[in-house]
Amino acid sequence: MSSNLDEAREQVARANRMIANEGVLDAFGHVTMRHPTDPGRYLMSYSRAPELIQAEDILEFTVDSDLVTPTDRRPYSERVIHGEIYKARPDVMAVCHHHDASILPFCISGVELKPVYHLGATMGEQVPFWDARDAFGDTTLIVGKPEEGASLARALGPNWTVLMRRHGATVAGRSLQELAFRTIYTARNAAMQIQAHSLGHVSPLNAAETTLAGNFNLQPGPVARAWEYWSVRLDKAEGTWGKAK
Repeated sequence: MSSNLDEAREQVARANRMIANEGVLDAFGHVTMRHPTDPGRYLMSYSRAPELIQAEDILEFTVDSDLVTPTDRRPYSERVIHGEIYKARPDVMAVCHHHDASILPFCISGVELKPVYHLGATMGEQVPFWDARDAFGDTTLIVGKPEEGASLARALGPNWTVLMRRHGATVAGRSLQELAFRTIYTARNAAMQIQAHSLGHVSPLNAAETTLAGNFNLQPGPVARAWEYWSVRLDKAEGTWGKAK
């Protein structure tokens, strides 16, 4: 991860736009990164659609999800999702919360999300569920209180993806690039699992295959290859591909 704060802001903004360009994020959802030099802080945009986020929109928060520098820009209500995961998991360097249409059927039905192809193995061997009703009863389904974020972080545990009943998913990564890889391919895996169910049978990866394929695909080479591909797709979508910077 870059030690340059300006570069980190640029990368966080780019990751938001990139994952939106791949159809996982829409008007809602957010991507964050742990501060490159202060592990007790993280970087997150003020509240706006991910596809619109630029480097100058990125603010600094403590892991208690308090703004480091006061601003009149409104922060995301669900920033505690990120802060509480960073607090609980020192190994996590980036987090994405989203409501992808392929993930939501699992959140609604309670059907277990399983890796059904090699790139989907990056979701991890287990994808736990978290249900706000269990601890908090009837809510708006917005995870806006520190205790709600902490509960979600406990449900995530040592895993990399957690499904939120009737809401969406939260994904963690050891780098921003790994996070993008896991977020995008987990969503695509979910779509394939649903399609396979429509054919009447699903044959998921077993535990050993999930570990082997997950570790293989999260090596620096495959992750960098995918990041470059999605980055160029973003540049083309934004009309900057091939132009001098």
